[in-house]
Amino acid sequence: MITVAAGVFASIPSPSISYIDLGPLRIHFYALCIIAGIVAAVLWTNARLTKRGAEPWVVIDIALLAVPLAIVTARIYHVLTHWDFYFGEGRNPLSALYIWEGGIAIYGALIGGAVGAWLGCRWTGIRFWTFADALAPGLLLAQAIGRFGNWFNQELYGLPTDLPWGLEIDYPNAAWPVGLPEGTLFHPTFLYEVIWNVAGVVVLVAAGRALKLQWGRLFGLYLIWYSAGRIVWESIRIDPSEIILGLRTNVWAAIFGVVVGIAIMIVQNRRHPGREPSPYVPGREWHPDGAVQSQDTDDFVDVSEPPTSEPVGGSATSTPATK
Repeated sequence: MITVAAGVFASIPSPSISYIDLGPLRIHFYALCIIAGIVAAVLWTNARLTKRGAEPWVVIDIALLAVPLAIVTARIYHVLTHWDFYFGEGRNPLSALYIWEGGIAIYGALIGGAVGAWLGCRWTGIRFWTFADALAPGLLLAQAIGRFGNWFNQELYGLPTDLPWGLEIDYPNAAWPVGLPEGTLFHPTFLYEVIWNVAGVVVLVAAGRALKLQWGRLFGLYLIWYSAGRIVWESIRIDPSEIILGLRTNVWAAIFGVVVGIAIMIVQNRRHPGREPSPYVPGREWHPDGAVQSQDTDDFVDVSEPPTSEPVGGSATSTPATK
């Protein structure tokens, strides 16, 4: 029985297809994974913001700016850190636009997404750090879902391994190391990151409740958790990457992510030791229809000056009139 089980779990197969054609439309599973992750993050962030007292679905207004900017900057970051993929000798520069074939960098997405979220928060009146904290668990879940896109594309796998969960990769493959025989198994780095991210979701939710992490501190914890794992996965990946001082560019980005996360937690803890008073900045509060409002409104309140009293029939006296 043990021998049979070992044979069944001797390796992890890769999907044989990465897209389907619906008439003239080609749908890539990589794109579907990214979209599914975005939808999950938006739904969860909406629930968390609404629970804090924000207007339901205000997250959509913020996402309209944050998501497109995140995708664009994620692609730009990837192209800049894999320049020879698209502009080297014999390459097709137009392929830099083929985002559906894979190749978006999460740290690029974080940069563009943060700018878009900041603009969206100014537009809606939501505190930026409140939004960031509400987003943190959903963002980590979205990254876990999105990593399955790498599995469908058979990309971003790790070093060769003989472990029972080694990943099967079709031969030949663009990232196949020279000299390795067909049938070699590789570390499934996509799966490692999925497991790490899902565990991180549990940690973020538990820590947020137990420690009352607000003012961006939960987002800082997200950066620390995600980036710490990313340092490990990037260190065993074998896909081509720019090397700076002996480390892959994404390892440096992950180290920077840990530092930024720690800085956010320290600085925000000193600046804002108390609880957030509202998910909105002062003066931009949202009030549900029909709610009783005690300030910042003139509705149903007579704010006109009281009428001036005028004596009727002459001046009044306090002494009885004499005949």
